[in-house]
Amino acid sequence: MKECNTVLSTRLAAVEQLKNARKAQDMTQETLAERVGTKKSNISRFESGKYNPSLDFLVKIADSLGKQIQIKIK
Repeated sequence: MKECNTVLSTRLAAVEQLKNARKAQDMTQETLAERVGTKKSNISRFESGKYNPSLDFLVKIADSLGKQIQIKIK
């Protein structure tokens, strides 16, 4: 169970960081969706935590925000 909670908290932390980056740029979900090449509803589900994004999707979002994804294995 602890492993599952770790995965969930890691994913939610990534979602929160990307959501905050979007808001800091005064960017709408619609604009981000256009840049990523997806629908606004997918961005909304992603930001609400109701979507388990692929690494590719995370990278596309980060890139669209001028950010990078860093992964650390401990």
